[in-house]
Amino acid sequence: MAARRDRLDGFGAGALFSVALLLAINQIVVKLVNVGLQPVFFAGLRSALAIGFVTLWMWSRGRPPVIRREHILPGLLIGTMFAAEFLFLFLAIDLTTVGRAAVIFYSMPVWFSLMAHFGLAGERLTPIRAIGLGFAFTGTAIAILSRGTGIGPQGSLAGDLCALAGALGWAATAYVARASRLSKAGAEMQLFWMVLVSAPILLAVSPLFGPLTRDLHPLHIVGLLFQASIIVTGGFISWLWLLSVYPAATVASFSFLTPLLSVCLGWALFGESLSGVFLLAAGMVAAGIVMLNRRTA
Repeated sequence: MAARRDRLDGFGAGALFSVALLLAINQIVVKLVNVGLQPVFFAGLRSALAIGFVTLWMWSRGRPPVIRREHILPGLLIGTMFAAEFLFLFLAIDLTTVGRAAVIFYSMPVWFSLMAHFGLAGERLTPIRAIGLGFAFTGTAIAILSRGTGIGPQGSLAGDLCALAGALGWAATAYVARASRLSKAGAEMQLFWMVLVSAPILLAVSPLFGPLTRDLHPLHIVGLLFQASIIVTGGFISWLWLLSVYPAATVASFSFLTPLLSVCLGWALFGESLSGVFLLAAGMVAAGIVMLNRRTA
């Protein structure tokens, strides 16, 4: 296990940027695979495959998954929240632009901070964090209400609201991870519960959202495998490892890079419209996230 460090070094900065870029690429992959697979079915398949990848990872680390009685109820709850998070995110990316979905989805610290303020010890909002919450909340509202006027995909209100619902699901997932008995089970076991429970839920409800396949090609299968292995197992566990080595506030502050990178990738790859108002909203969300992760008044 790596030694704990009290400040960010060159390796840590490079690793954090790489993970942020990987998570931004994740949004692009979802958009591409949605062409071949119905979004909710895709999310369910991803979780189902990820069960195997996460289990193999835990076995390789000498810590195979163990289901304990006291973890069953919080495990079911965290898995249900995880299912809601990605049901709405995958639908959002299908209905709106990558950039809009990412900016709104990564408003998650706003909603988690509010939940934590009232429900977690030591997580009260300080003045600077309250200002950050206001910035991020306002930026999210502007992002949802603004409508592009340029050339290229413009997004939709339905998709934007799905991204917001996904952010709320993400915040609830994080809250359960912190507030329940699963907090002592370790991040890898939490992730195991997330994919174990979300897979059957998503697969069961997926027929309600239309045909399970669309214009399916081998590239979409590759994207699915990339999601289940590299994104869920590699990306999420790498982020959790960085949290265990570097200061949590520093690591969390890097999360503002992901929506900004997603905006750039959506513009470059899909020609998504970027209005000045929307870019202002993205900047406000990013600034708010940085301030929300400050632990001093």
